[in-house]
Amino acid sequence: MFADSHCHLNYKGVFEQQGDILARARARGVGAMLNISTRESEWDAVVATAEREPDVWASIGIHPHEADQHPDIDTARLVERAEHPRIVGIGESGLDYFYDHSDRPRQQASFRTHIAACRATGLPLIVHTRDAEDDTLAILREEMGKGAYKGVIHCFTASGAFADAALDLGFYISISGIVTFKNAHDLQATAARLPIDRLLIETDAPFLAPVPNRGKPGEPAFVADTAAFLARLRGEPIEVLAAGTVDNFFTLFDKAHRSRAQ
Repeated sequence: MFADSHCHLNYKGVFEQQGDILARARARGVGAMLNISTRESEWDAVVATAEREPDVWASIGIHPHEADQHPDIDTARLVERAEHPRIVGIGESGLDYFYDHSDRPRQQASFRTHIAACRATGLPLIVHTRDAEDDTLAILREEMGKGAYKGVIHCFTASGAFADAALDLGFYISISGIVTFKNAHDLQATAARLPIDRLLIETDAPFLAPVPNRGKPGEPAFVADTAAFLARLRGEPIEVLAAGTVDNFFTLFDKAHRSRAQ
């Protein structure tokens, strides 16, 4: 069994094929998927998919690209929505200085709002960071000083030093199909040494299809290909890697574990 810790099943072009996409994922052994929201207008649809599909769970959050458009999303609003039993994470939130689609101070304020919601709910934080390692780490550390929370660095592409700092904070690290790209040498070196008890795998579908699916829209079925590459890279049996990352999924997203057991 595999777990896709981060996918977008309600994006245009995906939602219309959602049934077929889920069937293909299940046929390849994907038994758990976390459907991520990036703006408030998606929340209802993302949650509805999780209500309908027993192996899909949901997050609620505001992507840093969308921070300028959601100035009124506060901690109380996130906490209120997170009461739904199929919502198991807060995010994705964080900092993106590569595109700078939203004002940086607004991104930072939104990020802190999401962290506060994680502390209030006990749900994990799903972190997006791109070209913003220093500020991301500074905020994570500062906020950890206000009270503990847990989380995952999604679609990890940062430096090895950032990985070590995130692990020191107790975070998990999620590896996407980027690790299979031929020029991803630094990422491959980091992924090869991550402790298996802190490792997750994701597709970020419909993006970042791994080799041998480059050029296709990403989908959760492809998490099996990324897992196979990682197992070879790390010198681990695929069964060990798959079992470890699935256990990590349900450990981090404990609410999913509890709902699955019911």
